[in-house]
Amino acid sequence: MSTAPPLRIGFVGSGFIAKFHAKSFQSVRHAQITGVYSPTAAHRDALAQAVNDAELGPCRAHADLESLLAAPDVDAIWLLAPNDRRLEVMRAVHAAVKSGRSQVRAVACEKPLGRTLAEAREVLRLAEDAGLAHGYLENQVFSSAVERGKEIIWRRAVPASGRPYLARAAEEHSGPHEPWFWQGARQGGGVMSDMMCHSVEVGRFLLTAPGAARGSLTVKSVQGSVAHLKWTQDRYAKSLARDFQGVEMQRHPVEDFARATITLEDEAGQELIVEASTSWSYVGPGLRIDLALLGPEYAMEFSSLNPSLKVFLSRAITGGPVDSKGGEDLVEKQNAEQGQMPIVEDEAGTYGYVGENRHMVDCFRHGRTPIETFEDGVEVTRMVMALYKSAETGQVVRLPDESLETYVPVPARVGD
Repeated sequence: MSTAPPLRIGFVGSGFIAKFHAKSFQSVRHAQITGVYSPTAAHRDALAQAVNDAELGPCRAHADLESLLAAPDVDAIWLLAPNDRRLEVMRAVHAAVKSGRSQVRAVACEKPLGRTLAEAREVLRLAEDAGLAHGYLENQVFSSAVERGKEIIWRRAVPASGRPYLARAAEEHSGPHEPWFWQGARQGGGVMSDMMCHSVEVGRFLLTAPGAARGSLTVKSVQGSVAHLKWTQDRYAKSLARDFQGVEMQRHPVEDFARATITLEDEAGQELIVEASTSWSYVGPGLRIDLALLGPEYAMEFSSLNPSLKVFLSRAITGGPVDSKGGEDLVEKQNAEQGQMPIVEDEAGTYGYVGENRHMVDCFRHGRTPIETFEDGVEVTRMVMALYKSAETGQVVRLPDESLETYVPVPARVGD
């Protein structure tokens, strides 16, 4: 019987992803969200109130980061701030812990770990120098379908016919809701930076044998391409500029489509492939995640938009709840409020947020190493930077490649 106390968590960030995490904690035991900090008072107050209303606290909104880090009821930080603030926050955590002003002992960080490989490596260095346990929040790895599908394939199919050799991953929706996602310097790029980190890591995870070190697979080469399919068109660029102050897709474009082919090698020298594509230019019934794992005599497939629950709404039913955000009360990034509507009954569970937070809480409470750490976040960033370089040069990038240590993707180069 466990005697470890509940993990008391402080959120840094109060936006879309923080709300998703807070919702997932309704299904996570032995954890309390005790503090929230973000620069916008109304947002942090609202999230703290929502946490308390859900009886996940008691939670207090903090007016500054130092106050959150010094709070005696915060054991771990969930770093959920925008990409351009991740390193800044980690420096503050590092300084507070090293000086003794903070008793924080663990930190979990949303994807991506950094906008560049140099940033990701520095985030890892700071965590290790401060003696912090660390976990990389890659939710798709913890999706219930991914976990169950991988377990069945490796237990039933692999012993009879051999390991899987091809993973496919695709994720697409109609575009982000916040302006900083569309700003290359702040976000780190476009959809390649924002969503390809999911796809390459879930592909690598599916191809890795259960219980094996993530380093058991070696990335040998990558080939990437990007495109500007929708949002640089005059009509849509103007709509973004109207909706999001500071977003100028024609002057400072970021890609809204990206494709990747990653070649890996296992310990026996067998070649493995991850094929992935991501898009912000998909208009359909919400966020779509398609995954597949193929081997000599088997295949595993999953699509988030093939749920067991659907409803049909005729054209006579117009509008919708005030807080539905155009159908997003049914599924994230829904683009309609009529017709045949798929419903993801438990988005936080289906997308993996419940599983990842259960895992991180359990590991941090009991001193275990998570299956996704900042080291994995660094490796994901390395793959994404290699893909950007491949897209820029039009060539296959073979790893290791020392130039990636200082590489900055084209859409993130300030002044270009």
